[in-house]
Amino acid sequence: MIKVVVLTERARKDLRTVPMQVLDKFEAWVQSVEAIGLEEVRKIPGFHDEPLKGKRTGQRSIRLNRAYRAIYVVSKGAAEFVSVEEVNKHEY
Repeated sequence: MIKVVVLTERARKDLRTVPMQVLDKFEAWVQSVEAIGLEEVRKIPGFHDEPLKGKRTGQRSIRLNRAYRAIYVVSKGAAEFVSVEEVNKHEY
């Protein structure tokens, strides 16, 4: 069960400019992953966790509100963890 979330430097930078309610939801997602594991958090409909397609195949996203999403990958190896790659304003 994956319970460790790490942020890339880009994700840290992105989070400095998002609205407070987006940051609050992101922090709630991180706390949930670390408390109950990624597999269980994926079942929570409010995050709309989904795999991405095209040039982003292998990445997943969660929706933080109607406009913002966080992009992450599950890193496997000696230790499994979630790496948040970026937080961006989604273009529909």
